[in-house]
Amino acid sequence: MPAPAPPRLRVPPVIWALVIASTLTELLLTGADLRLWGDPSWRLTVYQYGAFWSGLLHGWVPTYPGQPALMFATYGFLHGGLSHLALNMVTLIVFGSILAQRYGGGAILVLYALSQIGGGLAYALLAPADNVPMVGASGAIFGLAGAFLMLSARQLRLRGQSVIPVLKSVGALVLLNLILWWAMAGGLAWQAHLGGALAGIAFVALVAPRRA
Repeated sequence: MPAPAPPRLRVPPVIWALVIASTLTELLLTGADLRLWGDPSWRLTVYQYGAFWSGLLHGWVPTYPGQPALMFATYGFLHGGLSHLALNMVTLIVFGSILAQRYGGGAILVLYALSQIGGGLAYALLAPADNVPMVGASGAIFGLAGAFLMLSARQLRLRGQSVIPVLKSVGALVLLNLILWWAMAGGLAWQAHLGGALAGIAFVALVAPRRA
């Protein structure tokens, strides 16, 4: 008898919505950078209004009322270029789709939002309040990765198996962050990655999956 085919990865609508929102924004700004439309100053203007500025939580005067709170929602939909966007979106589709099969699309949207907020909080606490904006969905993405690893560890323990493969994956992620931080001369927002991952781990610890 032939072996059964592995289940196909189904991407739920909520994941596509997140991908489209980030992609359209970056395409608009990249086109402006290339002078296909608009003006190259668009990116700086959008960053000014939508990026995460840790100084706004340390006494800086905001550009508009409510910016210190709203930036927790907006920074994750901005990116530093097409390569930055592509890496985050591919990872979002993979981890988001797998987790949605266990928790449902609505719960994954909550997880994504909490991870993005957690990434922003960790960045605000651990990063210096300088004039460098923080953008990208990496905080939320690491929340999904943390949730996936936590869920995998739980499944291995229930089966009486070793969690060493999960620990190796955690070590690989830490090493990857160190390499990227060095390659980018300290320009990697590892603080947001850490905060997002912790939020994802907490989510799995507190919320039971609805499907086995």
